[in-house]
Amino acid sequence: QVQLVESGGGLVQAGGSLRLSCAASGRTFSSSNMAWFRQAPGKEREFVAAITWLFGRTLHADSVKGRFTISKDNAKNTVYLQMSSLKPEDTAVYYCAAGSTGGNSAHAYNYWGQGTQVTVSS
Repeated sequence: QVQLVESGGGLVQAGGSLRLSCAASGRTFSSSNMAWFRQAPGKEREFVAAITWLFGRTLHADSVKGRFTISKDNAKNTVYLQMSSLKPEDTAVYYCAAGSTGGNSAHAYNYWGQGTQVTVSS
């Protein structure tokens, strides 16, 4: 059984920063890929960023490039999403995901966290 637990969400003003964390447990993630997705009310789930666990290669959505950074701490089995220059349109529930395929498609990820709310006020 795999568990992914997100934390770090909250309310922030536009232009502010937040760091999300995703703690993974239940299996070895040395061959997995990790990602962050988000879903705003009334919208489909959207890819945000991904990272390969072994080599740390990253992929970021165009909408967050230059503002968000995904990273990982192998020793802690934790993935982070550093979010800066936040905009109201970044408001969403942010989900952590893990899977063997990786990439920017939600279908490539088998395991999902419960989500953490990020609200950016204007």
